[in-house]
Amino acid sequence: MMGGSNAILWEFSANGVVLVGDIRGRYKLGHEDRIKIKTPFATAVYQMKISGDRMTLQELGGSKLEFTRITETQR
Repeated sequence: MMGGSNAILWEFSANGVVLVGDIRGRYKLGHEDRIKIKTPFATAVYQMKISGDRMTLQELGGSKLEFTRITETQR
C-alpha cells in the first residue's frame, strides 16, 4: 500500500489468502468488481479498480486505498 514510511505490505495469494502486514485473512472476489476482505478483526467490502500495476480499493461510500504491485526482487 502506498504511503511512504507508513506503507503496509498487502499480499494477495491465488488461493484466497490475504496477508496485511502480519495479519492473515481471506478475500473473495464478487460481482461488479467488488472484493470482500475478512480478517480476525474486521470484514470490509471494496469496489476494486486495477490499471497496470496499480490497484485502488474504495469502501462503498468511503475511504480509498491505493496500491502499487511490487515483485519479490523489489522487497
